[in-house]
Amino acid sequence: MSSSLWLAIGLVLIVEGLGPLVAPNGWRNMVRQLSEQQDNQLRRIGGCLVVAGIVIAYVFH
Repeated sequence: MSSSLWLAIGLVLIVEGLGPLVAPNGWRNMVRQLSEQQDNQLRRIGGCLVVAGIVIAYVFH
């Protein structure tokens, strides 16, 4: 894999780890609320996150 891909994976892990590190109770509540959502709602959220990530990557590339 290229070094850019490894850098991107590392940055994702850093960002994902900030929630439980800084605010574990808030993070736990957020995960609990997400787990109660219907599958279609989670798919919409995931799709929006993917599109936002693609736009950000395109803009800064």
